Amino acid sequence: MPADKKSKILRIVGYVLAALALGWVLHDFHIVQAMRELARVDWKWVLVGMGFDVLSYGAQALRWKWLLHPFGKVKLTHAIRAVFAGLFANLIFPLRPGELLRSYLISNSEDITLGKVFGSVGVERLVDLVIATASLGVVSLLVPLPNRFRKVADTLGIVTLVLLAIVVVVIYYLEVKLAQNPEFGLGPRKLPGRLMSALLGLHSMGTAVSFYPAVLASLFLPGFQVLGLWAMMKAYGLKLPDNGQELPFLAAIVVLLVINLGVSLPNAPANVGSYQFFCVLGLSVFSIDKTTATSFSIFAFLALTIPFIFLGFFGLVRSGLTLRTIRSTVKSLPSEARGRTAPGAA
Repeated sequence: MPADKKSKILRIVGYVLAALALGWVLHDFHIVQAMRELARVDWKWVLVGMGFDVLSYGAQALRWKWLLHPFGKVKLTHAIRAVFAGLFANLIFPLRPGELLRSYLISNSEDITLGKVFGSVGVERLVDLVIATASLGVVSLLVPLPNRFRKVADTLGIVTLVLLAIVVVVIYYLEVKLAQNPEFGLGPRKLPGRLMSALLGLHSMGTAVSFYPAVLASLFLPGFQVLGLWAMMKAYGLKLPDNGQELPFLAAIVVLLVINLGVSLPNAPANVGSYQFFCVLGLSVFSIDKTTATSFSIFAFLALTIPFIFLGFFGLVRSGLTLRTIRSTVKSLPSEARGRTAPGAA
């Protein structure tokens, strides 16, 4: 199937799913109740939540800088602007092209091959998956989760352990082979160029000293996001229906995990629809009224998205792109990535 046709089908599927999600979320929504709740919002906590959410992506940029350290000295300011530019692309385009765009920008600015940059993004996703799975496992011991969530947690745990085991075995295998023969993979029976480049890149990142601070920074990323969402819950005044007390901090962890797992797949621009759906789903664990959960999901989405409209646009401009050129750049990235990661390119 041609790439353009496949991309079009994925976009249509994403928009349809977003529309269905929004339809479910807004079903039986009581706007008068929502407006009454919105009038009681504590805007000081909103600003605190925005600040923590912005800090989380600063932590992501710092982690990325350390992951790429084996391939070159990446400037933190360049990593930050690439991350924010990628976030801006995700806000205005479907299918989350921001990962491609930020990789393209850092590859150009730091003179690191696109294949190695893509590899670092893959390592980021794996580390995030491990942290999310571990967090979900710990939370499931402290919060009585519904059976459907426990099944998801068990499945995710098994998948994560398998992927992590494969990565560890590959890194160890390469470490042994390269110690015995520095030309491993380059002889008459050499591996395909793209595969060998990806494996060597993975080995370089996994065995570098900078990998350990990168993992440490990975803990701050979801940590700041949880604090940001928790601040939004306090700002909105979400309370447990059975005793009238504010939602505990663990609730922010549960809801964020559900949201992040739900929006991890490509979908509509800015995760519209899917964010609200999974936020309401996460709040249902704590028996929050659906109208309250829906209005909070819309409120939190807007409050946490607005800063990145401005920061992302600024990062985009600082990277040398404009709104006029970003669309053509995003469309050309998949084919350009294939060309620049061809055998010999890395």
